[in-house]
Amino acid sequence: MRIDGKGLVDRSKRVIFSFDGQSVEGFAGDTVASALLANDVKLVARSFKYHRPRGVMGAGSEEANALVTVGRGAAQDPNVRATVQEVFDGLEVHSQNRWPSLEFDILAANDFVSPFLGAGFYYKTFMWPKAFWEKIYEPVIRRAAGLGALSKQHNPDSYERAFAFCDLLVIGAGPSGLMAALTAGRAGADVILADEDALMGGRLNGDGGEVDGMSGAAWAAQAVAELASLPNVRLMPRTAVTGAYDQGTYGALERVSHHLGNAGGRPKECFWRIVAKRSILCAGAIERPIAFENNDRPGIMTASAVRTYVNRYGVAPGKAVTVFTNNDSGHQTARELIAAGVHVAMVVDSRRDAPESGDYPLVKGAEVCNAGGRKALESITYRAMSGEEKVATDCLAVSGGWNPTVHLTCHMNGRPVWREDIQSFVPVAGMIPGMDTAGACQGTFSTHGALSEGAAAAGTALAALGLAAGAAEVPVAEDTPYRLSPLWAVGGHGRAWLDFQNDVTVKDVKQAAKENFRSVEHMKRYTTQGMSPDQGKNSNIGALAVLADATGRGIPETGTTTYRPPFVPVSIAAMGAGAQGAGFAPQRFTTSHTASVAAGAPMIEAGLWYRPSYFPAAGETTWRQSCDREVNMVRQAVGICDVSTLGKIDIQGPDAAEFLDFVYTNMFSTLKVGRVRYGLMLREDGTVMDDGTTARWGQDHFVMTTTTAAAGPVMRHLEYVAQCLRPELDVSLMSTTEQWAQFAVTGPKSRELLNTLVDQEIDGESFPFMACGEISVSGVKGRLFRISFSGEHAYEIAVPARYGESLYRQMVAKAEALGGGAYGMEALNVLRIEKGFITHSEIHGRTTAFDIGMGRMVSAKKDCVGKTMSERPGLNGDEREQLVGLKPLGPVKQLTAGAHLFEAGADPTRENAQGYTTSVGFSPTLESFLGLAFLRNGRARHGEEVMMVDHLRGVSTRCEVCDPVFFDPEGGRVRG
Repeated sequence: MRIDGKGLVDRSKRVIFSFDGQSVEGFAGDTVASALLANDVKLVARSFKYHRPRGVMGAGSEEANALVTVGRGAAQDPNVRATVQEVFDGLEVHSQNRWPSLEFDILAANDFVSPFLGAGFYYKTFMWPKAFWEKIYEPVIRRAAGLGALSKQHNPDSYERAFAFCDLLVIGAGPSGLMAALTAGRAGADVILADEDALMGGRLNGDGGEVDGMSGAAWAAQAVAELASLPNVRLMPRTAVTGAYDQGTYGALERVSHHLGNAGGRPKECFWRIVAKRSILCAGAIERPIAFENNDRPGIMTASAVRTYVNRYGVAPGKAVTVFTNNDSGHQTARELIAAGVHVAMVVDSRRDAPESGDYPLVKGAEVCNAGGRKALESITYRAMSGEEKVATDCLAVSGGWNPTVHLTCHMNGRPVWREDIQSFVPVAGMIPGMDTAGACQGTFSTHGALSEGAAAAGTALAALGLAAGAAEVPVAEDTPYRLSPLWAVGGHGRAWLDFQNDVTVKDVKQAAKENFRSVEHMKRYTTQGMSPDQGKNSNIGALAVLADATGRGIPETGTTTYRPPFVPVSIAAMGAGAQGAGFAPQRFTTSHTASVAAGAPMIEAGLWYRPSYFPAAGETTWRQSCDREVNMVRQAVGICDVSTLGKIDIQGPDAAEFLDFVYTNMFSTLKVGRVRYGLMLREDGTVMDDGTTARWGQDHFVMTTTTAAAGPVMRHLEYVAQCLRPELDVSLMSTTEQWAQFAVTGPKSRELLNTLVDQEIDGESFPFMACGEISVSGVKGRLFRISFSGEHAYEIAVPARYGESLYRQMVAKAEALGGGAYGMEALNVLRIEKGFITHSEIHGRTTAFDIGMGRMVSAKKDCVGKTMSERPGLNGDEREQLVGLKPLGPVKQLTAGAHLFEAGADPTRENAQGYTTSVGFSPTLESFLGLAFLRNGRARHGEEVMMVDHLRGVSTRCEVCDPVFFDPEGGRVRG
């Protein structure tokens, strides 16, 4: 089916791949779809629900039918669009959603019982009998669900994540995108041009028109070559911009080696975060089908896809092509087919005023009402004023008009508006801050109009960037007005398909309206229209038009569903690149991470951060040896610990102090500038949410510190309070956790160490306990807090994150010279247990301020979040489990976290439990295991003996109940 002299593929480079085990020939530049059509393969897939035969329908990422599995075994990749996958030698392609084969699919029997499987049947069928759900319905549904299948093996491919920054991001490299990029690039702007196709040019490569006297494809190639020569322009082919987010951030998926037989160490995909000062959307438009009986037969395609296969790939999609249209685009397809030597059987135009042509048979005011054949199109039936006629044809090119690709403009809750003249939705300016639109994506369907708007949008962006745009010469190109007469569905008795992937018909949408699912969102969920991998790119507008007609409303009143990212499917492996085998959880590293790993420290997860557990020294064979040494080092000399993971929230505004009074249980409006105060925060239900310190940096400026694990929840809580509970307060919040590298300098020699680093000397009078202020380290401005989580004379010093690693290495070296060094999480835990300081092991969501001995911190002079609820009966009193310390007695000295406490001599059963341990550790300072625990009426039981029983580990020991502050209860060391 190749056409001599046509196409942009390289016919000197023959490619052999396989489809369902059969060898197929293609050329470099082919997609799987174009190569299969060139070999006259029409049947390529089966539909999801009814397993009906399906063929290639489109030519890009909007493809609804031709989904295939690429590869084999662990490397297999399901649901790949055959219209996007480029061919290479050795490529293995498999059809999917069929058994035992594509030609003979037993589950095609579903099609014969389709009257019982209409929209909503599952809601009505699987409700009874109730006992059937778990043992019959659910297993059967799970086995039948899905299109392609995963291998269930470890994925051997590699993926990457990357960041890019630019002045201007141009999305789409069609005529408007190329013109926008040329205009901005020539003006000196830093430009990224991203396009999901491997060959930039958009419709210029698929249509037969001219630009500036040369073919559209030649002009596009010339424009791309100029852009590639500009040092300030980055071209990103095979890169689909998938989503628009806050502050000019865009997600983009680059297919790096999908088209290569040998990746050569390159990743399969790269997920980009692109931050752009301005953007221009030039995403084009998607041609929509027209629904009629059996309009899903293999061989029925969009008219623009037919043109693309002829002009770009040099492939005739059929030997006798019929065109069905309601606009002039269908006639363009007929003319280009004839120019390429392909026989056009007939053009059926639903308009009575369709343009005349002597080049092909034309039937005006007619509609295609049925299609014949099953595994391939054999004929169509059209209905005219004179009656119905049947025409033999093996390809039907359908054009129901064009839908601007507005998806990205809707990703921040914007809604497009209806344009009556083009019968489509178009974006509104400002839907995405900093984004302009140009060309077909805003309803301009001529090549000249797209080129002009691309240049104009670039001029607007350049002006906003403060750059001067030169006079843009718009090339001469086709400027034919767009004319159509709306036609969404042709009446008939059989099923007419709207959503080809999910097998949703016109009847299904009408049934939804009949059953009062009249909202477009309700209809979507009732019928599953638009919920398939193509996200309804071909079907959304047609389905809502049918819904509008069924409910007696106009299309604008019916509205659209919500377009959400991603625009094209994105693999989880790409978004979580680098995290395979780690559960794809985000990994956050401190500025000292490299130095800690180099020192041999085992890294442990703390929230999403990785922190050093301990730092082994020469001769140490167990973690306990390292931990004990580090604790002694801090108590006797000086230790350095990276505490950058603590949440840091900047709070500013005239009402910042009042806001903190409402958030914390204690008063912060009385805190003096340059001082720090410990604070306790309650949830709305009265239980403790978090604790931490907050420093008053200025009269209206506070810096809050949260625990590592609660940094995110506390930030959300503060925003909720500011927006919902106290919206009248003038206060601004900003998380600055990643902006500052912060280190604890702890121990009796901490001041001595700091004074060798800072540009001004620190002493006890100018910088007393719980003071804060600006500091300078080698000319770098930083922050210094005199606070302690160890009970020792300590400071926390913070510098901008880019200086963190350097400062950390210097401090560790100086600490080692003073007999100290770095200490990790294990030592940090022992140090805080010795002082009775709590973490989320103690404030775990069930404890109140009363339980942890901080009831007096709930101020009686003011209200705060959770105060009223904390005073409920049962949340205070002797029966509550209260924070205590534990020391082991008797021969067994070990304590374990999570063990239960019982009265001495009592049976260790659930009914007799008196409390539980939360944190334990061996204290080399006191030469004993120490523990923190919650014990019923514990504060009144100091000196009493209890039994600790750990049924899981088989550990039991007698314990003495004591004050949770084991070390330096007077606090002399911390204030010294």
